[in-house]
Amino acid sequence: MISRTEIQDAGRRIATHVRRTPVIALEDRAFGLDTKLFFKLEQLQHTGSFKPRGAFNCMLGSDVPAAGVIAASGGNHGAAVAYAAQNLEHHAEIFVPESTPATKVERLRLYGATINLTGRNYAEALAASHERAAQTGALTVHAYDDPRVLAGQGTLGMELEEQARGLDSVLIAVGGGGLIGGVAAWYQQRVRVISVEPEQAPTLHHALAAGQLVDVEVGGVAADSLGARRAGELMFPIAQKFVAQTLLVTDDQIVAAQKALWQKLRLAVEPGGATALAALLSGAYKPHSGERVGVVLCGANADLTKFPG
Repeated sequence: MISRTEIQDAGRRIATHVRRTPVIALEDRAFGLDTKLFFKLEQLQHTGSFKPRGAFNCMLGSDVPAAGVIAASGGNHGAAVAYAAQNLEHHAEIFVPESTPATKVERLRLYGATINLTGRNYAEALAASHERAAQTGALTVHAYDDPRVLAGQGTLGMELEEQARGLDSVLIAVGGGGLIGGVAAWYQQRVRVISVEPEQAPTLHHALAAGQLVDVEVGGVAADSLGARRAGELMFPIAQKFVAQTLLVTDDQIVAAQKALWQKLRLAVEPGGATALAALLSGAYKPHSGERVGVVLCGANADLTKFPG
């Protein structure tokens, strides 16, 4: 289990490489809720998601071989690894599922990565990346099951606590669990950390209910960013200890939250980035009156051809 000290060390290590993304406070019954909302605008991070935090911490905390780095991704993690590798002058090879949106594949090309489009889903792309890493000796940068990645993602929680003190709860969208694992390890029950997942990708929800890691079928509008078939082994005990609640939302609720962010605040996020807010707007999470709620908007890489107007 990662410590707060490891997260603080990660914060110092990556400070010059990532953005300290802003928090906006909405205390005027925003979105019709009688609660105080604090949005962590992590969609403004380099590459459009929180992922560079973990990618930079992993590379800066490792001896990267001449073969460079390798990763599997539904898009956002791959972009972060490619971006970090480009900035640190390492070669990056990224394996992405065939279902990955073209916009995300194009981002990988812009960051100079070698791209391998393979497999029907993230799990199959990950297996292919492991085979390739064994052949080349490249450093594998896992999307969420690596202590350096978890500590890097935890820096978001460290920042959020400095920017929005006195929060009662924080809602976080979950795929494989790297972000919520890092943030929960930072807060350690001083704030209620709440998991929000699509009904069609209930990875952590099912694992916590079963008391062990389980495989789930994944699909839906947020599958490219939240479509991990199994939660991470390293984050799971953190979630068991420090995640207060897990919630599920429908695809329609996710799209409605995505649309509301654009219409009310002109914030463009991808479906995964709107998933945490969907729990509030749908009533899946019912805060008490005056509750101070943090919501992490974790990704901006939306397919604009499908963006709700």
